[in-house]
Amino acid sequence: MQSAHLLARPMTLGVRGAAFDEEGRIFLVRHTYLPGWYMPGGGVDRGETVEEALHREMAEEGNLVAPRPPELFAVYYNRAASKHDHVVFYRCDGVVQASEKKPDREIAESGFFPLDDLPDGLTDATRRRLDELAGGGAPDPYW
Repeated sequence: MQSAHLLARPMTLGVRGAAFDEEGRIFLVRHTYLPGWYMPGGGVDRGETVEEALHREMAEEGNLVAPRPPELFAVYYNRAASKHDHVVFYRCDGVVQASEKKPDREIAESGFFPLDDLPDGLTDATRRRLDELAGGGAPDPYW
């Protein structure tokens, strides 16, 4: 019975990271296939922990390395993606970029931005997460 339930109603799990460098700038990406600027992240693969997925996505999308353990901030229900999607959100401080991220098939642009000079086109969800991180209230349960 449980197997049938999982096939009929599988849950998807994603991860995103607020990646801050030592200067307090946030790393953002602009994808080739979606409008707007996002924090790095993506789906958690089978057999992978959420933290492993976070580190993999940050490396893939920005050549980022987090020298300190990420801090779990909140878990959100992403009803915009599907009826079964959840996003685990981390804060990562002291992130360094091992090398410049060149545009590719997935990432059109990326970079570190001061919080008082964010790029035009920041997604609503990204803006809400940054407000929550800055102490603008309790995290909303919805991504």
